[in-house]
Amino acid sequence: MTATQEPRQQGAAPGGGEETRTITLIQAVTEAIAEEMEQDSRVVLFGEDVGARGGVFMATAGLQERFGKTRVFDTPLSEASIVGAAVGMAARGLRPIAEIQFADYIGPGFDQILSQAAKIRYRSGGQFTAPLVIRTPSGGGVRGGHHHSQSPESYYAHMAGIKVLMPSTPYDAKGLLKAAIRSEDPVMFFEPKRLYRAAKGEVPSHDYTVKIGEAAVRREGNDLSLIGYGGVMPDLLKAADALGAEGVSVEVIDLRSILPWDRDRVLQSVEKTGRAVLVSEAPRTANFMGEVAYVIQEQAFDFLTAPVAQVAGFDIPYPYVQDRVYLPGANRIVAACVKTLNY
Repeated sequence: MTATQEPRQQGAAPGGGEETRTITLIQAVTEAIAEEMEQDSRVVLFGEDVGARGGVFMATAGLQERFGKTRVFDTPLSEASIVGAAVGMAARGLRPIAEIQFADYIGPGFDQILSQAAKIRYRSGGQFTAPLVIRTPSGGGVRGGHHHSQSPESYYAHMAGIKVLMPSTPYDAKGLLKAAIRSEDPVMFFEPKRLYRAAKGEVPSHDYTVKIGEAAVRREGNDLSLIGYGGVMPDLLKAADALGAEGVSVEVIDLRSILPWDRDRVLQSVEKTGRAVLVSEAPRTANFMGEVAYVIQEQAFDFLTAPVAQVAGFDIPYPYVQDRVYLPGANRIVAACVKTLNY
């Protein structure tokens, strides 16, 4: 299995035997949006350049021609307006999908997410909801520097009232996005841009969803639990391959859902292996994986044979040309695993 392939149990259609085909992660995103728009007339799509151009990464290519300019349309360069409009549309019965061109740009819309989308159900006593999806390319690996490569998902994991997702495979990208569009709650959907065309996998031809809040075991093992999500997952699999060649049995877990996250599956794995290495590309301080580490030491402390380790980005603005230094690649992950195994 290569780093960009999905384990068979995750990529095959449920039940086995159904027709599947191999597509990229960005094709999975496009298909999910198109199918949901086809099935539900309430779904609308808008953002900067998503219409005629099809988005910066072409994730929405062809959708305006297919569904028309009233359902797929471009917006001004104003993230606050994009998110605010999505909240209003959702409160009035639509199912908006708002694209933010890069995750780094969400800042101007932050208050709309925090104060409106995440809280409208609670503030209104259930009279209003905000079933919207905010899609955005996230993470590094494309030498985009500190305005096009950041991983800000931890900010949103702190907001009660929303869901935060980041897939790493085409199967999950399509299934999770469809589940997000159908959700009754607002969803932040981070798409790891370096995997848009690098990640390929089998996706069913029939309609399906992936349950929000469930992690995926990409590889089973007994000696160490290697846990990550999003763009780092190919590196986790490469690290597991390297350690496997030395006789180390590594269990690889893809959280894929950050809020809510699958505590049960993580704890089951750590209780089995006794060791955990947590990986993400966001800066180390206040990284969401710190919450995962806390829960592990709180609820599985007696099973640990070594301290929980974390491999992350550095506490600096994202560098323009030093992606390979900043990102937690397979070498850094293997080093952390070896240190944990030798504790």
